[in-house]
Amino acid sequence: MLPFHDWLLLASICALGAMAPGISLAVVTRHTLHGGHRAGAIAGVTHALGIGIWAAATVTGMAILFRRYPVLEQLFSLAGALFLLWMAWKSWQAGRVPLPPADSGERSNVLHGAARDGFLVAFLNPKVALFFLAVFSQFLEADMAHAARVQIVLTAMLIDGGWYILVAIMLGRSRLLPWLREHHHWVERATAVLLVIISASVVINTLTQNRLTLG
Repeated sequence: MLPFHDWLLLASICALGAMAPGISLAVVTRHTLHGGHRAGAIAGVTHALGIGIWAAATVTGMAILFRRYPVLEQLFSLAGALFLLWMAWKSWQAGRVPLPPADSGERSNVLHGAARDGFLVAFLNPKVALFFLAVFSQFLEADMAHAARVQIVLTAMLIDGGWYILVAIMLGRSRLLPWLREHHHWVERATAVLLVIISASVVINTLTQNRLTLG
């Protein structure tokens, strides 16, 4: 197991990474808006699962392949950009129709969509692996015990999932939620624009890195 002060440092870095505003927060917020705190929490849980996969890949040495073979990172980045564009289209379309009641028959579809989007927005982001490579390098050792590696992965997963579940619960039970549902078309359109901007930046950065690599 990691010494307590090392674990505390790791937990603090993971918490700062999870709390940073970005596309993951937008996804959890959007699904909380559609399906209440339960849908947002499900998105948070599956997001943590995607984070856990990258954390496990890092502590087992698999994520180093992104540094050895940059084309893998580029392929994942482009796949992630396409997914963000698809989400942007879905969000824009959702802004054109009224939100169904929280207890409607469409609730199961909302929960499935939350689970899917939460996972994919984390799994299709290779920057997560590069973040973990930079962070975990301070704690990983060649002869590190298996239990310590598991501890690192679980720390990243639990902090990430715990944060987004907390966000979903706080937003889902706040007085702000009814107002957001009433004006959801503006929220959906703003989310769609944000997703397009992020997707475009991912594509531009990927193509720029590719040119530098070829050069």
